[in-house]
Amino acid sequence: MKTALISVYNKTGIVEFAKELAVLGFKILASGRTAKVLSENGVEVTDTASLVGESILGHRVVTLSREIHAGLLAKDNKEDRAELEKLKIPFIDLVCVDLYPLEEEIAKWNTTPSAGAATPALQEGSSAARDAIIEKTDIGGPTMLRSAAKGRRIVVCDPGDRQPVIDWIKAGEPDKEKFLDALAAKAEYIVADYCLASARYHSAEKFDGIIGQQIIEAKYGENGWQQPSGLFADKSMRHQMVLDKSARYADELSLENFKLVAGTAPSYNNLADVDRLLQTVTHIAAGFDANRPINRHATQETMIAVGVKHGNPCGAAVDIEASSAIKKMLEGDLRAIFGGVVMVNFEINEELAEVLLTHRMASNTTPSPNGATPPLQEGRTARRLLDGVIAPSFTPSAIELMKRKGDKCRFLVNPALSSLNKNSLDQHTRFRYVRGGFLKQPNYTLILDLAGAEMSGNNEISEIQKSDIILAWAVGSTSNSNTVTIVKYGQLLGNGVGQQDRVGCCQLAIKRSLDAGHNIAGATAYSDSFFPFVDAVQVLSDAGVKIIFATNGSVRDEEIKKFCLEHQISLVTLPDKDARGFFGH
Repeated sequence: MKTALISVYNKTGIVEFAKELAVLGFKILASGRTAKVLSENGVEVTDTASLVGESILGHRVVTLSREIHAGLLAKDNKEDRAELEKLKIPFIDLVCVDLYPLEEEIAKWNTTPSAGAATPALQEGSSAARDAIIEKTDIGGPTMLRSAAKGRRIVVCDPGDRQPVIDWIKAGEPDKEKFLDALAAKAEYIVADYCLASARYHSAEKFDGIIGQQIIEAKYGENGWQQPSGLFADKSMRHQMVLDKSARYADELSLENFKLVAGTAPSYNNLADVDRLLQTVTHIAAGFDANRPINRHATQETMIAVGVKHGNPCGAAVDIEASSAIKKMLEGDLRAIFGGVVMVNFEINEELAEVLLTHRMASNTTPSPNGATPPLQEGRTARRLLDGVIAPSFTPSAIELMKRKGDKCRFLVNPALSSLNKNSLDQHTRFRYVRGGFLKQPNYTLILDLAGAEMSGNNEISEIQKSDIILAWAVGSTSNSNTVTIVKYGQLLGNGVGQQDRVGCCQLAIKRSLDAGHNIAGATAYSDSFFPFVDAVQVLSDAGVKIIFATNGSVRDEEIKKFCLEHQISLVTLPDKDARGFFGH
């Protein structure tokens, strides 16, 4: 008869699993409370205490015993089996273990430190928090999982694996080595993640890291020769999140929750674009949500459409109508959006799909504006090529309409996109690999508060212009710095990103606006930091910009204010130490 050892903190579903094992001929061995629950529900079970002797130290040392780990580490050979029999120790074939909820306990005491700060509980000398967290630090569970993994046992550390294990045993244990490898790897992964949470807490985050599970394998990285590559879900982020019993560690907007419903698998670059799109779209939504009390225009439902090329928005728009938002987004830069990736916060139906595909495209032999597509042969209908479209949902007819040859357009859905608000920003720490290590910092979670901004100038800022400030800020602050962004009437006109100086940002934003055929007169400009000299403001003024939002903190702030006043420009500022919008260096 085979033996299964069961020791779980969360008893949900464990009775059913144990009964299945019993039917399959397993003798059930279980620790204290687990044994009690199984016995009360009609499962014949042996308490580990009868094997290891009396539990000691308040039941803290039970499974940490020679008998348990001998049963897990013994080799399946004649010699080890004989020794176990002589010692009256069962050979344990299967282990089902989950761990004490350490991450939940850390979160319950609100001990996640802010950037650069010690853990609050440690700062205050709170022994209650420390004692509670240490009490919820599992030792026996991780040790059993590792022993079972090393001993090549059937190791079940995820409730989702229980039924597959039962099915596998019933099927005669096919591909045994491969199956056991997968279970052992998951056990080691769970333990490593668990230990990292403990190390992070006790060191006030001086020890940290990333532990992930591959969920998407990309064909290659940024270039064809960069293989292998893929998307890993970072489970080590969970300590930062608000935990609840119904959705452990859930972030509805994490990339693993974007489901491919049509098209070929997303590439490395596609996934990077989705992440950047999320930064921009959520900041737009957060900005409008947070400024509703002072901006009546923001009280209407905001339809958001953003298109990116190589990570930076080349088109972005807000409107109360979905079709208008898409049109304005496309018209932002008809040339750049070709082959780009689009994200919206509303369902795409057949009518909207048609807009995405054909709005302002060439027909017959008439070239499209700014050279987006070459002239077409007589009788052919132009279709805009996109690498991906991301939305809360699609109608089937919309997908059929937008499909590309070879399924090269990816369609990703996430219903959470339809309910974005000021709580939708990514709060997770950002990591960046550098040679020999990684950089770590809090994410960019500033939400522009126009009520707290300093506004100077003789011109009253209209409701629509306030909306333009919000849009310009959200786009510019999530584009590669240095950035200057120009917006007008809820539409991105030009995004001057990644420049080494502020004047260059302004010149590039203006050039991109003019190249796309836009009229800049009366537009709003955002700068992701203060203007060190008047020269950049002069460039914007000469182009017709009438509202500028930037941070303050330059020694020439007064000169900037004076220039704006003299040239009828409304200047909106917040302190650079609070509102600088550098991103993606």
